[in-house]
Amino acid sequence: MTVAESNMPDNVSPAPGRSALPARPSSPDGADGRPTGPEGPPAAPRRGVPASEDGWAIGLGGLLIAVAALGLLTGVAGVGRWTGDPLAAFDGRVAGLAMLGLGLALATGLAAQAMGGRLVEHQAGFFGLFGFAVLSYTFANQTGIRAAGVGYAFWALLLGLVVSNTAGVPGWLKPALRSELYIKTGLVLLGAEILFNRILTLGPPGLVVAWLVTPIVIVFMYRFGTRVLKIASPSLVIVIAAATSVCGVSAAIATAAAVRAKKDELTLAVGMTLIFTVVMMIVMPLGIRALGINPTVGAAWIGGAVDATGAVVAAGAMLGEQAGQVAAVVKMIQNILIGVVAFLVAVYWVIRVEAPGASTRPAAAEIWTRFPKFILGFVGASLLFSFVLTPALGDEAVAGIIDITSDFRGWLFCLAFVSIGLESNFRALAGQVAGGRPIQLYVVGQAFNLVLTLIAAWLAFGGILFDPVA
Repeated sequence: MTVAESNMPDNVSPAPGRSALPARPSSPDGADGRPTGPEGPPAAPRRGVPASEDGWAIGLGGLLIAVAALGLLTGVAGVGRWTGDPLAAFDGRVAGLAMLGLGLALATGLAAQAMGGRLVEHQAGFFGLFGFAVLSYTFANQTGIRAAGVGYAFWALLLGLVVSNTAGVPGWLKPALRSELYIKTGLVLLGAEILFNRILTLGPPGLVVAWLVTPIVIVFMYRFGTRVLKIASPSLVIVIAAATSVCGVSAAIATAAAVRAKKDELTLAVGMTLIFTVVMMIVMPLGIRALGINPTVGAAWIGGAVDATGAVVAAGAMLGEQAGQVAAVVKMIQNILIGVVAFLVAVYWVIRVEAPGASTRPAAAEIWTRFPKFILGFVGASLLFSFVLTPALGDEAVAGIIDITSDFRGWLFCLAFVSIGLESNFRALAGQVAGGRPIQLYVVGQAFNLVLTLIAAWLAFGGILFDPVA
């Protein structure tokens, strides 16, 4: 279900073949137009409760934030690190992981039921899905793999793709494949990590690197992809452009919702982003040291160019403690643009891409329908933590709360990536990369991004436009 689809009346169909995220598998339609299963059509959404992933993402994200802020949880279970024996990753952790799985199954199951699914079927599939997420974290937490920077997102997507393209996805697992619900709830929680008091520590230099380069790269890549490479799908181009210029997977998903991108387009953008992020995380710190670039300038360069927040922190830390902090804050400032980019892309898509030459301008309601509304939860979480919780509780207490919400975010993202992989197939992906043009788009766009970001970092943090950052 796309953002737009979730706001449509039951008798209106979305644009053919378009989906903001992988659509949940369904059986043939019944007489009422809704998918039917072996036991008949699913229950209709309940009156008086949200019936879209966006509404439930905001609600579930708010619930998890409340649980953390009220001190009802002191930590979130996770998979430990291991070297030679994978069972060592579960020492003393099995009970905690089981409770986490039960809690997430119940919360997401209630949301699924409210949106027309069946609670029991969702629960049965969810535990299998959660098992894949645990397995993804297990691979990622092997010490050698962790040192190489190959995180859970890569393994989750890979496991899903392998299963869906070999043995196939079992029917009992399909009701739990709700990519949008998991990823959007995780993005709401990501908003809690955008703290304005930290953004102000860098001031104008951080804004120059994070906000000046991003729109230039998006426009360049969109025009290059549609006019030079002549890629047939504008939605594929803009999703790749957003992933490259803003913050990788999170921006890709928000933008995909705004333009109703196909599931294989999103999978391709996410896959390329994850692979190149690992390469850049390793190569950029080595290159900065080899070229003798000032560590602070290099950190700002990493923060503005590397696509994933975790990879930015790891790469920046290779240049020193202060450099790691600079890189993380630059990326945090850039992450603010997720909502801005999604909104502006939605406006552009409605006015220029889907209604070219129309005699009347699309109504504001159409823009609102297209806008990914979970972004409101993302912004709300940022404002809550920045201007309410931090002044009331202090930095140390808020950092403890964020530790909990970020762990929840990681699990939700992992569930989403497994779901995306399970709902994708190599044949559809092969059709997208025919001729190699999407890869050319990413490589050329990322090269342009690297050069422009380096210039901006040198001007802003090298003492040219502003005094050096202390």
